[in-house]
Amino acid sequence: MKCRVCRGPAVVDVRRHNAGFCAEHFIDHVHRQVERAIDDFRMFSPEDRLLVAVSGGKDSLAVWDILLDLGYDATGFYLDLGIGGYSERSKQAAVGFAQRRAAKLIVRSLADEHGFSVPELARLTGRVPCSGCGLNKRYEFNRAALQEGFDVLVTGHNLDDEVATLFGNVLHWNVDMLGRQAPVLEERVIGGDVALVRKVKPLVRLAERETAAYALLRGIDYIVEECPMVAGNTQHRYKEAVTLLEEASPGTKHQMYFGFLQRAAQRFAGDAGEGRLVRCSSCGAATPAWDDGEAVCSFCRTKALAQRRREQGPPERKSRRRRR
Repeated sequence: MKCRVCRGPAVVDVRRHNAGFCAEHFIDHVHRQVERAIDDFRMFSPEDRLLVAVSGGKDSLAVWDILLDLGYDATGFYLDLGIGGYSERSKQAAVGFAQRRAAKLIVRSLADEHGFSVPELARLTGRVPCSGCGLNKRYEFNRAALQEGFDVLVTGHNLDDEVATLFGNVLHWNVDMLGRQAPVLEERVIGGDVALVRKVKPLVRLAERETAAYALLRGIDYIVEECPMVAGNTQHRYKEAVTLLEEASPGTKHQMYFGFLQRAAQRFAGDAGEGRLVRCSSCGAATPAWDDGEAVCSFCRTKALAQRRREQGPPERKSRRRRR
């Protein structure tokens, strides 16, 4: 196959575009796709300060690399979740990238900030690890953006991620989640102050295979292994199912996601459940206003539960007498 642009040998085949690209023009193609997503969804302006949530994986490092190449003021943020050697290797990948690009990286540790790691929180609270991990990351990403004065929070969610989420939400008819599924989540304000920063996903026009190819061609040293706590994650099963459809009919992922945004998203806007926000009485973070008394955010409730169970210690085992 030849490159669509220069007719030289192609190194990447993008089947949904029915096109091949050489290394140089594939990188240009990726940049254009990201620029188009930023413009089409009005994600941010050149004057905005961007905080990029980086995990050490291909997608987050790729989007950070692209934004730096496009001239944006983009700072990385790595949150150490305390998942053994996996977290350490992830942090090394993020730190190494920042050093090579001479870019600023903020590093924080969940254990240092709050006294718990993700594995410990999962064990003490009984929450599925991925669920607890997502709660912690959303809380800390927003907290860091507010504390450091950033205008926009950038994540590395790609087309595959968004289609898998959409697929799961449709399967279970999670209409509240369908109402919030978009490449941009606008900032929320409480009392005139920003409480939730704007969140954006510039990679929504790129498939996971494309971001992997981009990282390879750019020489980005990212962590390849999956998180050891991800086993059984339903999101991965949804992604595998949609990938099978994509292999049989290239373009299915793009058609499903952007068709939803163009033709169906507004139908669920009223189901988003974005009611009035108040400040958490414990930490001051944004949380929905409930009618049953004092407002405490999900993060603080989870943290308090873990603290109580840590103090109580492991439950005593009841002895059982053998029947004769």
